[in-house]
Amino acid sequence: MTESQVPAISQITVGASGESRMIAYRFLRARTGIKPALVWLGGYRSDMEGTKALALEGFAREQGLACLRFDYSGHGVSGGDFAEGTISRWLEEAQAVIAAAGLDRMILVGSSMGGWIALRLVEELRSRGEGARLTGLVLIAPAPDFTSALIEPQLSDAEREALAQKGYFEEPSAYGPEPYIYTRKLIEDGRKNRVLSGMIETGCPVHVLQGMRDDDVPYSHALTLMEHLACDDVVMTLIRDGDHRLSRPEDLERMRAAIEGMLGEA
Repeated sequence: MTESQVPAISQITVGASGESRMIAYRFLRARTGIKPALVWLGGYRSDMEGTKALALEGFAREQGLACLRFDYSGHGVSGGDFAEGTISRWLEEAQAVIAAAGLDRMILVGSSMGGWIALRLVEELRSRGEGARLTGLVLIAPAPDFTSALIEPQLSDAEREALAQKGYFEEPSAYGPEPYIYTRKLIEDGRKNRVLSGMIETGCPVHVLQGMRDDDVPYSHALTLMEHLACDDVVMTLIRDGDHRLSRPEDLERMRAAIEGMLGEA
């Protein structure tokens, strides 16, 4: 991909006065308006220049599809303080960017926390009677409800004390020198955004890609998600040697194949 082929960064302002932040996105326009657009929803502390996001845009370019990728506030080149980030806040930004791009039909591709954001987007669209805009979900190592289901049960006494006293705690990251920061605000807001509290109806095909050597989101969590998607056409691909990133060439090919299957039905 040459530099001239990469869509320029666009910006929108999201949030009311005092809560406003600049959100950066790249939007590849379709060569045809027949097929749905691809929307990338990244994970916690990831950005729109990651391996999977770029691979998704490359696939969209090959197929003549529209592709939208963006950075949540506090991530990448977007504005805002990461410590202010919550699921509600990042969901609001996803909705705003999709509206700014003027997308009609779309396939949501969510990685890790992005899978949670995708499922919340489904709820929001269906609540407005706009569920028909969704033609598929591809969820890669999805982490819905990760704050209440994966973090809170494992909190140490020291971490609980840090949350109470400082409003956050840190833990080492396997993906870079900077530690992960989890705030009390994120955890409390996560409880309000839980999706694994009942049946989830998406009204569209769902394909889950999950590594069985994922140390961040165990594959048992993906199996739990499957139980809540009992009303949908769901395919799960368990990758025996796959980790949380699922960014190897063979993993990217699985993502591509999942999307191609949905495009064939669109």
